[in-house]
Amino acid sequence: MKQIEFVFDTQMLVEGENIPIDEIRTHFESESPGDSLMVVGDDELMRIHFHTNEPWEVMKYLSQFGTIFDVVIENMQKQSDAFAAAKT
Repeated sequence: MKQIEFVFDTQMLVEGENIPIDEIRTHFESESPGDSLMVVGDDELMRIHFHTNEPWEVMKYLSQFGTIFDVVIENMQKQSDAFAAAKT
């Protein structure tokens, strides 16, 4: 079965004050291994979508900017393997 490089589809909202959207985007682009990064919102509410092998690090970093909620972490390798097995 095909191996996925970055296993966890990690999504969450952060609510706070003066959230530095550009700084957060730059941090994940340069400091965190992963792909499919999307950081959207404004200085009070932002949403992140990121494929990574360390979703706990995403939460740890973002916790400094406000309250994290609506967290979704999905194991895409498990989903892919189940889909492939169902096709056979």
